[in-house]
Amino acid sequence: MDPQTAQKILADNFAPWVLDLKLTVEDVGARHAVLRLPWDARLARDGGGMSGQAMMAAADTATVIAISAARDAYGPMTTVQQSTSFQRPVVGTDVLVEARVTKLGRRMAFAEITLTAEGADEPAARAATVYALLD
Repeated sequence: MDPQTAQKILADNFAPWVLDLKLTVEDVGARHAVLRLPWDARLARDGGGMSGQAMMAAADTATVIAISAARDAYGPMTTVQQSTSFQRPVVGTDVLVEARVTKLGRRMAFAEITLTAEGADEPAARAATVYALLD
């Protein structure tokens, strides 16, 4: 799968409020995807840091793209569990969201996600997701 195909999956299958995040697919491979969540002051919370809700939505979305890449096509799926740990704030910069599929079964998929402020050495957050594959 190439980034253009992955971007089309994003455009064709996500709710308008997710598309409002303006996520772009930076890279995609056999079991991973990297999305860019652009900085927008509308996503900031008190204190000026990017909201956790926006970052969690980006992590969830990146997981769908990574699973689609691992399956070589988009198919219906749903989040069963997502756990996110926030480690440092993101202020005034884009976030790179890297999702890696750690196990792909017939009915379930598992992924780990790292969210890093552009140019930073350490992650801003880490997430783990479990998905049910519905087809």
